[in-house]
Amino acid sequence: MTGRALRWNRLGKGLVWGGLALAVLISQGATRDDDDTFTPEEGFTSLFNGKDLTGWRLGKQPLEGKVETEDYRFAAKEGAIRIQGGKPIEDLYTVRDFPRNFVLRLEFRAQPQANSGLYIRGTQLQVRDYPTVGPYQDLKSFKPGDWNAIEVTVKAGENGKPAIALCTCNGEVLEESLVIPATGGIGLQSETNQIEYRRLRIKETP
Repeated sequence: MTGRALRWNRLGKGLVWGGLALAVLISQGATRDDDDTFTPEEGFTSLFNGKDLTGWRLGKQPLEGKVETEDYRFAAKEGAIRIQGGKPIEDLYTVRDFPRNFVLRLEFRAQPQANSGLYIRGTQLQVRDYPTVGPYQDLKSFKPGDWNAIEVTVKAGENGKPAIALCTCNGEVLEESLVIPATGGIGLQSETNQIEYRRLRIKETP
């Protein structure tokens, strides 16, 4: 075999093996998430720009333009807010409050035994690796180690009653009427192991 033919043969093998490796990565869901081209539905506004923590705060400290918090517990990575658990428990909150009725949508991916939470005006909805940490261990559509969709529909109470939130995961009801305050922000909790949130968007309604 000539030198030129040998080089082409090696190149061809490299392309084949490279293609096989990419196919394996795709099949295992290991491709980069920052290639996500998701666009919010009509009427929805993004709460996370996919690049940094602008619009969020840790305690009273705004995180405008920052890609991570000083303790590295919260970071914008590959199109998601990546949260690493630890002690003490910490909460990341939107700078804005949301006093009107709204629909909130997001996706989360939890490592085994991960324990986090979604704060709706200060009231916590447990967001976890549900099959191992609960409390919603009997969900039929939960996808371990993959992205799962949360939707929260908030409505003001009538005749002096408190506001309530209908919360679902992949369409299954988590909480039918979670009682929440009349106003407040959206928060994400760091407690145990790693969890990621992406595609956070909100639609305010009358």
